Amino acid sequence: MKVVDMEECHYQAVKEIYELGIVTGNATFQTEAPSWEEWDKNHLTHSRLVAVGEHEMVMGWAALSPVSGRCIYAGVAEVSVYIHPEHQGKGVGKKIMEELIQKSEEHSLWTLQAGIFPENNASLRLHERMGFRKIGYREKIGKMKNVWRDTVLLERRSKTVGV
Repeated sequence: MKVVDMEECHYQAVKEIYELGIVTGNATFQTEAPSWEEWDKNHLTHSRLVAVGEHEMVMGWAALSPVSGRCIYAGVAEVSVYIHPEHQGKGVGKKIMEELIQKSEEHSLWTLQAGIFPENNASLRLHERMGFRKIGYREKIGKMKNVWRDTVLLERRSKTVGV
């Protein structure tokens, strides 16, 4: 397995993995995957990664979104990480998150945030292993299928940027 920069040609596989996450009901509030153009517009142009295996098969992906358009938050981004169910529990998440953190710091980001459903134990464990800490619990932050959902807010502060 190797981690490479995501290109538009990877998006069909990225989209399929995202859709598998949507189906679980515990990965995102989104109900459908966006077009490439919409996805591209809503994510930072750097720190977009895919983990690829044999025959360049995409096993997972990670990307960052700005948390705000205000310049004061220019060093803060929200993490998205999705691993294909067939490759979960095999170290793909750890590898791609290590690369994502490194890339984020190369681009002067000092804080990474994640909002994770409390039922998504695998994602919570991954983020905590990668140095994220729980900083809050957002009760009834949004509705999904007319049911209020909570999220756990996590953050990782860089030890090298903004210290």
